[in-house]
Amino acid sequence: MMGPRPVLVLSQNTKRESGRKVQTGNITAAKTIADIIRTCLGPRAMMKMLLDPMGGIVMTNDGNAILREIQVQHPAAKSMIEISRTQDEEVGDGTTSVIILAGEMLSVAEHFLEQQMHPTVIIWAYRKALDDMISILKKIGTPVDVNNKEMMLKIIKSAINTKAINRWSDLACSIALDAVKTVEFEENGRKEIDIKKYAKVEKIPGGFSEDSCVLRGIMVNKDVTHPRMRRLIKNPRIVLLDCSLEYKKGESQTDIEITREEDFARILQMEEEYIQQMCEDLIRVKPDLVITEKGVSDLAQHYLMRANITAIRRVRKTDNNRIARACGARIVSRTDELREEDVGTGARLFEVKKIGDEYFAFITDCKDPKACTIILRGASKEILAEVERNLQDAMQVCRNVLMDPQLVPGGGATEMAVSHALTEKSKGMTGVEQWPYRAVAQALEVIPRTLIQNCGASTIRVLTSLRVRHMPGHQERVSPCLLYPAPRMRHHLEQCLCAVSNMFLYKLQTQEYSTDLLQFPQPIVSLRLQRGNCHLTPLVVACLSVSRPSTLRKAARHGG
Repeated sequence: MMGPRPVLVLSQNTKRESGRKVQTGNITAAKTIADIIRTCLGPRAMMKMLLDPMGGIVMTNDGNAILREIQVQHPAAKSMIEISRTQDEEVGDGTTSVIILAGEMLSVAEHFLEQQMHPTVIIWAYRKALDDMISILKKIGTPVDVNNKEMMLKIIKSAINTKAINRWSDLACSIALDAVKTVEFEENGRKEIDIKKYAKVEKIPGGFSEDSCVLRGIMVNKDVTHPRMRRLIKNPRIVLLDCSLEYKKGESQTDIEITREEDFARILQMEEEYIQQMCEDLIRVKPDLVITEKGVSDLAQHYLMRANITAIRRVRKTDNNRIARACGARIVSRTDELREEDVGTGARLFEVKKIGDEYFAFITDCKDPKACTIILRGASKEILAEVERNLQDAMQVCRNVLMDPQLVPGGGATEMAVSHALTEKSKGMTGVEQWPYRAVAQALEVIPRTLIQNCGASTIRVLTSLRVRHMPGHQERVSPCLLYPAPRMRHHLEQCLCAVSNMFLYKLQTQEYSTDLLQFPQPIVSLRLQRGNCHLTPLVVACLSVSRPSTLRKAARHGG
């Protein structure tokens, strides 16, 4: 007697797919994402011009920036975009490489699925290959002297030579290194480099790109509150507030009933006395400059102006924190709690300048600033946006080298070395796991192969020569750039790739993330589609076997 048929409670607009068709669809979606940005890898990368939903133009060759503008519905494609975002947050470089490598690893796995090999076997081989890759990378990595400025500039330059700002690479490298060194903070043996919070990039259209610089201090897009206040102060005493210098108003609707005329006059007098008391509390510590995150009333401006005190209002909380860190002041919530130690005296100059049609307040020449402002000048907002993206990548590279000072050869050399080592190691393996393991070695060659294709060279000839150079007896690890004899490549190599190297962390994270992603789409055997959107069924999620659950959690938060 046959048992009861399973009942699926689905809406009418739901379509359910299962089996190999879902796995093939996942791999196809991942390969499509990889093909989109394949031409954006390497020194001969091509730019892409995108139109965002608001009608703005995005022109970039940064993989993460391109994928951010793409609207996808497939969960595997969303997971690919997620690892690019994670790579950008953790490392700042390699966002294109991680997508291309993940797409290629999924592509070589498709053959084994067609041969009815179980996904768990493939995943086990990939995990084994990942462990061996990490071990090989640790052997290849070489330490870096972070105090050698010339070496640090070469490392940063190797990361931005494929970007749009390679024309101003010397200036960009100097800006990135100065900014990261400025915000570097070490206390009780713990090193902290928070670029996102304390290295602010200000884009000002106009001028020349060569006018870009790093300030030893802070710049905010603000003017003084009263026209008669000072706009130039040397050695200012700075007070920072996060409270308003005006009479407190009710947070909701407030009604006051007045029966006598003198009561109204008394209310006005109380307001004036309250504001006067706050100003007297400020004047007591003898500041030259008062900066608050809230408003400053006209009466408070009058009292401060008479005391020869300059005031700036409605500053962002993040800007106020950076000013506090740069000049040594403490942010105070109540004026009656002001003390002498709360006053910042670390800045040597305050001035307000007009650039274009706007006023900017500069607090510069700080004695020991642990925060800075990077001023970018350029022809248009689109160009400045791309320069900012490239500069953020350069600062992330510099930060990661300072935190983990190790390097590995770049330009595809590391991938070829790891590929050769995995191939040799697979010869000693037994069982069906050796074939997916060897396929990982084959997939790693996609990085040098893509570099060769984007440079317009003969892929077969150069890649074959590259394999020969990585055979036993050749100690050096060679980049495909070194094997391409065309004069334009030689010139480009001499001018830009003087340090063909990559961060150890960049290579490590790229190979970890790309391998982790492989364990996500393959075990999926059921997919539910509803109204054009793709969602994973709860039963499928329970069947996944992933070594890094954090990657899946991040993907789930972004709809992947």
